[in-house]
Amino acid sequence: MHGKCLCGAVGLTAAARRHFHACHCDTCRRWCGGPLLAVHCGTEVVLEGESGITCYASSEWAERGFCSRCGTHLFFRLTASGDYYVPLGLFDDAGDLVFASQVFIDRKPAAYSFAEATEKLTEREFLARYAPG
Repeated sequence: MHGKCLCGAVGLTAAARRHFHACHCDTCRRWCGGPLLAVHCGTEVVLEGESGITCYASSEWAERGFCSRCGTHLFFRLTASGDYYVPLGLFDDAGDLVFASQVFIDRKPAAYSFAEATEKLTEREFLARYAPG
């Protein structure tokens, strides 16, 4: 799978995936203006134009990458494992992906909901599974 930022200064390539996920946490909703729809790309991600990436440590265990020029959200990365979660809209060829899960479901505002039946994890369940310590 390949994608790029809005201005084209930064590109990203990852192995093909089958699923995407939604995060309803306060930080993702503030970052995206709504839920983050992302593809878990693992650690094998090739970044092009790395000098154009700015990272922000959004928690003790994760960081978010942006294009320094156009501001496009490029990734959410778990710092301990190096796993990347890439916004669905960044990819040129994401049409066949299946909506698999929603995390921080207990933080989701009542103003929206998705019709698809997905796995749902609360904040506590997500942190127990993915946060260090």
